[in-house]
Amino acid sequence: MKYLPVDRNLYIKNRKNFVAQMRPKSIAVFNSNDIYPVSADTTLPFNQHRDILYLSGVDQEESILVLFPDAADEKQREVLFLRETNAHIAIWEGEKLTKERALEVSGIKTVYWLSEFDKIFFQMMTQSEMIYFNTNEHYRQSVETETREDRFIQKTKKQFPAHQWAKSNPILQRLRSEKDPIEIDLIQNACNITEKGFRRILNFVKPGVWEYEVEAEFIHEFIRNRSKGFAYTPIIASGNNANVLHYIENNQPCKKGDLLLLDVGAEYANYSSDMTRTIPVNGTFTKRQKEVYHAVLRVKNDATKLLVPGADWKAYHVEVGKLMTSELIGLGLLDKADVQNENPDWPAYKKYFMHGTSHHMGLDTHDYGILWEPMTANMVFTVEPGIYIPEEGFGIRLEDDVVIQPQGEPFNLMKNIPIEADEIEALMNA
Repeated sequence: MKYLPVDRNLYIKNRKNFVAQMRPKSIAVFNSNDIYPVSADTTLPFNQHRDILYLSGVDQEESILVLFPDAADEKQREVLFLRETNAHIAIWEGEKLTKERALEVSGIKTVYWLSEFDKIFFQMMTQSEMIYFNTNEHYRQSVETETREDRFIQKTKKQFPAHQWAKSNPILQRLRSEKDPIEIDLIQNACNITEKGFRRILNFVKPGVWEYEVEAEFIHEFIRNRSKGFAYTPIIASGNNANVLHYIENNQPCKKGDLLLLDVGAEYANYSSDMTRTIPVNGTFTKRQKEVYHAVLRVKNDATKLLVPGADWKAYHVEVGKLMTSELIGLGLLDKADVQNENPDWPAYKKYFMHGTSHHMGLDTHDYGILWEPMTANMVFTVEPGIYIPEEGFGIRLEDDVVIQPQGEPFNLMKNIPIEADEIEALMNA
């Protein structure tokens, strides 16, 4: 890992909070992700399952965390199973966690090698009545690949058919949605790295550069600041490409007079940042571009103020829709008749702003959070309105990451990343 060690008290606290919501005589099991093959002997880079990471800090393949708070043997109330390391593995793959190092990372005292899992897990299950399975229930999930968790669930249901089972995900959805101060610091670090990347490209972008060259400038700056790279596939969209919401080809030239939409974020210690800025390729906005830019910025600023404890997810988006409708009328893109005759299920403003304004963010870019429950302090959200005008050849989106405060306006983790049109022009022309 490139990132600096994370305070293990974060993981100790996370386990304590999870265990407090488990039922009596129950066990919870969390598996690491697979290493996925490409073809031949090639694999995709390993990316740890966020739930075992959240609860243990273990950022390594073939790892299992077992929580059994009612175990008769106190040593088996928190147990890690790791792939056994040796000199051969160290030479060919690099060092893996030793039992001593695993304790330092996680705060878990009992660590076994993975080869002992079946025997010890059977002993633990004979003392329990229920097992928590870690199913994926995120509202955006559409996973088709069978995971280690899936295989574990299938095997365990066959081996222990008399046990009751429950879901760990509802507990994790609530716990992970409210961020610990240590987590907020890690997200802030990711945002700071993103800032460095953005300031770098402000001095790089000019007519004739290619979108992929801009992408390369970002990744260079991210990696040299201890990030392993992008938190998600970056969108570097010039001209009309910005009107494709998930444009990721990044293979077109940036032309004079065009705007360049940058939806880019660095990760740090597996925590995400998520930024969008829109800049003029030649360093100067046209009058119309600046007019639309200011409208998007006003919506973003006003929408941010609505993110307070107790706010309702659906009601929030309705209010943002009203803000956007007003701006679109002011820009001449909508008129009052469009609004009066709109379909309530697809309001008139959706012609130019068709996506949501905010999502939870943290270990995942689209992080855990239960949308039908009120917002609470220490949740981290994006705020990302946009106006997309294919007939005028450009789209503008602006996005910051903010932390809901107990009182008052959210704290903007990206407050130091330039966003005012005049400041962007000044920096690009310095």
